[in-house]
Amino acid sequence: MRTTCFGLLFILLCVACSQQHNDHKGQTPLVELDGNFLYREDLQAVLPVDLSKDDSLLFAEHYIRNWVEDILLYDKAQSNIPNNTEIEKLVENYRKALIMHTYQQALIHQRLSEEISEEELKDYYEKNQTLFKVERPLMKGLFIKVPLTAPQLANVRRWYKTETQEAVEHLEKYSLQNAVKYEYFYDKWVPVSEILDLIPLKTPDAEDYLNKNRRIELKDTAYYYFLNVSDYRSMGEQEPYEFARTQVKDILLNMKQVDFMKQVKDDLYQRAVKRDKIKYY
Repeated sequence: MRTTCFGLLFILLCVACSQQHNDHKGQTPLVELDGNFLYREDLQAVLPVDLSKDDSLLFAEHYIRNWVEDILLYDKAQSNIPNNTEIEKLVENYRKALIMHTYQQALIHQRLSEEISEEELKDYYEKNQTLFKVERPLMKGLFIKVPLTAPQLANVRRWYKTETQEAVEHLEKYSLQNAVKYEYFYDKWVPVSEILDLIPLKTPDAEDYLNKNRRIELKDTAYYYFLNVSDYRSMGEQEPYEFARTQVKDILLNMKQVDFMKQVKDDLYQRAVKRDKIKYY
């Protein structure tokens, strides 16, 4: 039965591909149901790439079956819903909202700059610090992972604890030949969870441990792990500006867009009033 279905579908596709129908705006009908047409182009648009021939036919069979069932269910629903007035009202309201939204987005894109000065961003951040709290612990630091047999381990122990440029340069050069993993993040905040994934730290409260122990050396059966925590922010503390900056910008952009559209609507209203277009009864 399955083979027969595949064969029929394959014939349908081949026949459809060979037909030209000017009355279908250049599209090739594949299936018709009560005046509704599914076109070959519709099927091709949703057909996943790189499917085998058999999988393509199976996908086509399921897609056509779903299309037919949707048409039948819609027709059945229409005949069993006596009052479509409320539905038509909802559809019209949605259509209006969609058109207005599309127009507003076009206006914003054309007329409203997304540039916000660094001064504005920092000023908003400073005045609204209660809005920006750490939701997951953050840290700055440096991490290096080396084999147990790596050379100059005494130097590594000295370098990773020091945040000077000289020590960092030594570690960077050393890591090129000896490190399995090297991460420099003295200059940016990263989630603590990302660093915990790199080290074999076995403790009930690993995040609190990192906060209280800023220079950590661990080892397992194959590697040494060295971590220097230069700064740490616990959950609930003030979120660093550089980490909150994107959110601050999004907030200010949204405020600008709201003010802009409020002005657009007010201008339209005032223009309608001047032209005596609004009639009150």
